Amino acid sequence: MGNSGSKKFDLQSVRIASNKGPMIIRCSRRDSREDANDPTAQTVDTPIHGSSAEKDITPHPSLVQARKPNAEQFGETQEESENTKCISRGTNRSLRNAPVEKSETDPDSPSPPTSGELPKLCQVKRNENVPVTDIPYNLPDIDPLIKETLANYSDRQLYTITKFYRQRLEEAIEGFVEIVSLALLQENMVTKMEHQGVNIMTENGARREACKQFFNIVMDHGAQAGRTMWLVFVKFRDIKPKLNNILTEIYEKGLNLARETIFSTVEAKVSSDLQGVQEEHRNRLRSENETLLVCGIQGKQIQTFSLSERYTDLIVIANVRERTLLEHELWSRGRDHEEWQRKLVRDELEKIRIHQLFRDCFGKSCLGGTSVVSGVAGIGKTTMVQEIVHDWAIGHMYSQFNFLFHFRFRDLNVISRKTSLKALILKSYPHFEETIQRLWSSPASLLFIFDGLDEFKVSIDFEEMGQSMEPERACFDPECQCEVADIVRSLVQQKLLKDCSVLITSRPHALESLEKAKVNLWAEILGFFAEERKEYFKKFYESIDIAEDVFRQVEQNDILYTMCYNPSYCWILCCSLAPLVSGPRVKQTLPRTITQLFSNYICNILNNHSREVENPRAILMKTGEMALEGVSKKAIVFTPNHFYQHHLHPSRFVSGFMMEILEKDYSATSPVYTFIHLTVQEYLAALSPYLKLAPENVTLLLEKAESIDDGRFDIFFRFIVGLSSPCTSQLLVKFLGDFQFEVPCQVKLWLTQKVKKHLLLTHSRKDRRNLMNVFHYVFESQDNLTRFTGDRNLTVKLGHISESEAIRLNPVDCFVLATVLSPCDIIEELDLNYCFIQAEGIQRLAPVLHKCKILRLLSNNLTDAGMDELSLCLRKSDCKIGILELNINALTDNCAETLASALGVNHSLIELDLQRNRFRSGAPFCQLIKLCTTLQRVSLSWNQFSRETKTELRGLDKSREGLAVFV
Repeated sequence: MGNSGSKKFDLQSVRIASNKGPMIIRCSRRDSREDANDPTAQTVDTPIHGSSAEKDITPHPSLVQARKPNAEQFGETQEESENTKCISRGTNRSLRNAPVEKSETDPDSPSPPTSGELPKLCQVKRNENVPVTDIPYNLPDIDPLIKETLANYSDRQLYTITKFYRQRLEEAIEGFVEIVSLALLQENMVTKMEHQGVNIMTENGARREACKQFFNIVMDHGAQAGRTMWLVFVKFRDIKPKLNNILTEIYEKGLNLARETIFSTVEAKVSSDLQGVQEEHRNRLRSENETLLVCGIQGKQIQTFSLSERYTDLIVIANVRERTLLEHELWSRGRDHEEWQRKLVRDELEKIRIHQLFRDCFGKSCLGGTSVVSGVAGIGKTTMVQEIVHDWAIGHMYSQFNFLFHFRFRDLNVISRKTSLKALILKSYPHFEETIQRLWSSPASLLFIFDGLDEFKVSIDFEEMGQSMEPERACFDPECQCEVADIVRSLVQQKLLKDCSVLITSRPHALESLEKAKVNLWAEILGFFAEERKEYFKKFYESIDIAEDVFRQVEQNDILYTMCYNPSYCWILCCSLAPLVSGPRVKQTLPRTITQLFSNYICNILNNHSREVENPRAILMKTGEMALEGVSKKAIVFTPNHFYQHHLHPSRFVSGFMMEILEKDYSATSPVYTFIHLTVQEYLAALSPYLKLAPENVTLLLEKAESIDDGRFDIFFRFIVGLSSPCTSQLLVKFLGDFQFEVPCQVKLWLTQKVKKHLLLTHSRKDRRNLMNVFHYVFESQDNLTRFTGDRNLTVKLGHISESEAIRLNPVDCFVLATVLSPCDIIEELDLNYCFIQAEGIQRLAPVLHKCKILRLLSNNLTDAGMDELSLCLRKSDCKIGILELNINALTDNCAETLASALGVNHSLIELDLQRNRFRSGAPFCQLIKLCTTLQRVSLSWNQFSRETKTELRGLDKSREGLAVFV
């Protein structure tokens, strides 16, 4: 298509056909020397109007049909395309050292757009229902280097790279595909009709389809259109994190990427002498993995479901995250979950499909290596592995691999002597006896899966082996005799079967050792977001009405709703709540705490098996002792020996009520058992001291557990405190008899000491997190905080003036904090600086904020919505807030009048700090200062006032004696 005299793309001049009214582009220009967090950056709202003529145009029917990319027009001939598909393994190795073609620059082609045309901060507001959220990024200026890298690819190579990244690119531009399309229209790379077709699809809500259509159009128009599209992507790099990730990867990989993409798309060809054993191997893996076993629900036996019918895609992100957790996985991940969802909405997190874990556009290399998938207990790691194995067996996934070998660390635990990789394979897959030697010649066609690193009995040191490596730990040959840990280490380090691929799954706490390994791809399973949670409840209950009723009540309970991101917790919730919402009886109150939830869960199991249970108290006490030993040792897999040590018989756990608490692993090479979920194990561990007939020194147990501060006992503490509450323990008395009186007394005495200690000890970040944990313990006890402190006036410091030293509080934390502080008459000081509570946190804390004399809320991203909630607190007649710090909270003029109105009836505020926000108008503050006669100090520095407004505000100093206004 012609391009002479085409207008260079400028975001400020974008015009988009829209029936929603003018589009707003929010831009902030920052000097690169300024602090990226400076909220005083000048913001310009640029209206972008669409003409009426553009709005009424209907696309030609051909535009909404899927069009296959024309490889020949993009620079790839049919012959080249066929050759690419038929490259052999040997050819691939030679390709890595082959010279790469360089494209010649077309003298008539338009000059590439400059990165300077695009503002450093941009957010598109399509309509009133889509919030505008500023996304500041301060990225290094590598745009010229990225453009140079793209220019060095030949047309055929760039076409292959575009296909390789296409799915990620479609997701990256989904939120603004019409703008990208318009940019190409201005460069004469697409027609007006084609652009209008894309635009109308986005207006109708079909953004995903619009992205697919857009790529079909561009790839059909040839190489120059494709190159122009990539240059437009470079323009958006600074403001679209997903695009930045892709472009940075391309720049870092350079010309190697062109070779890797060819290699990664080649399907493995198995030799004729291995076709028979491959077919036998596929058939076995298919039969072993085509069903899901689910333990009994409400008295039912083990149920079998088809994997294809029951498997639900989980949300997996390809991001490097923290490897260690110093608090319980439930709360740390639950705390992060809402933020993850916000990031997904803002296009900051990239989702990865399970077929993209190897030889795809994610990862440091497209040529295999080691991929690690982490996730908390019960999130679906093992089920995901089962899906991968099954889909490979039926030919739906990873056709690049001739053979897949699946091992579980819990099975490898029983191997106590040296062995070899060959022996490991033959033990699990004896049908390779005659052919295994021939597998070693093509390691790139082999995929090894090791599931559950956290369950392995020894810690593997993945540090790169050097010259000082002990000979007995070296494993360079598949038939070499060595420890299992050394075999796994050598595969990951590519010392054994170089070029093979390895997948390892693990809970987060066991990932620290892998930091030293050369991991190609890190991924994490997030579990369920809002829609998936609701869908799970609908599938669980036979009645849609009951499902919606239960889910609605769960949504209203912050504690329970936070747990729902995890499929296993959803299952426990549904099992526990079903009897409370069904049947002819009047509906009961749902559990308020997690201790009450799990107490209900155990009660339901006991009730469903009431006729068959003999002495359930003794069985649960011994099982709880075994569970406590597991918690203390971070063990979640139990062998028959563990049972015998606690005077239990494993045979009793394969039927009856205990099969709903412990499940036997039927696929293991030797009998092993696990609790239905880690949290069930922790609950029973906390329950066991209450069931003992003779009292024990529980205080000593708690102090010993408290000395281990890696988070393993966090939920145990909450449960043991929660069970001290009479209203909670009463649920179990019907089935288990009365609890020991001494145990609750010892627990409450221990908690009293904890409360008094940690209210005063808030020097470090760890101290502040411990204090928040103590508030959770008090919440679980359902007792009055003032009974533990002996004082109705408290000072609570969870924040800090340094962001790195503060702790982040999620809505659940805020709900708990408000609940435990509600009995207080006065809160001398509540310091939440840098706790990132946001507007939702203010809403949860609203019942107690008016009791604070000093309220510190620096840098909490409250926005105008949070300020509106806080203004309601300031209006209360018994408001005691004297000092209010609201620096750096993205507040604008939209909330200024509400604040001024609230302070017009407030009689307590003395100091108000509103520095580093985004206020422009001075009128509300003139009114505020005149109406609130108690104000003595107002700080408004580093806002966006004009020079005249600043002068006017400073002049208010003279309006009242003792008043100081800083602007």
